[in-house]
Amino acid sequence: MSLDELKSAVPDYAKDLKLNLGSVIGNSDLPKQQLWGTVLACAIASRSPRVLRELEPEAKANLSPEAYTAARSAAAVMAMNNVFYRTRHLLSDPEYGTLRAGLRMNVIGNPGVEKADFELWSLAVSAINGCGQCLDSHEQVLRKAGVDRETIQEAFKIAAVLQAVGVTLDSEAVLAEQ
Repeated sequence: MSLDELKSAVPDYAKDLKLNLGSVIGNSDLPKQQLWGTVLACAIASRSPRVLRELEPEAKANLSPEAYTAARSAAAVMAMNNVFYRTRHLLSDPEYGTLRAGLRMNVIGNPGVEKADFELWSLAVSAINGCGQCLDSHEQVLRKAGVDRETIQEAFKIAAVLQAVGVTLDSEAVLAEQ
């Protein structure tokens, strides 16, 4: 299982996705840990079994055990936070924003890897899950840590491409069953 196998599975009508997959992962300027942590967290967040099956072994091979766990933790905690904070933001009653969340999120304070890497992975997952409040929060933390906009954009480009590839391949699988 690999990036090449995933690219070869993308149908011809989605050639742009195949090309983008090769460029955002295969030609990325991100350091290895940032790249493969983003890939793993986004593969999980995409909810596509095929994307996760193809990319997880490469991610695991390119990450330390701590980074591998942290990327998975970012996907898990952001799956919860993105729903919670997006809902509070979308509700027209601003009083919800004053209530205590009361949800455990300890991993954000102590992710086991550099804080900026975990924040980058959290931002990428938030892009997939569409939580504007979380995107703003993680982007601000990253910018304060000195992470440039180009690096941040690389993470959400990976998110966009993996989400699109997942949707495409999953729809192909459903149509093939008919």
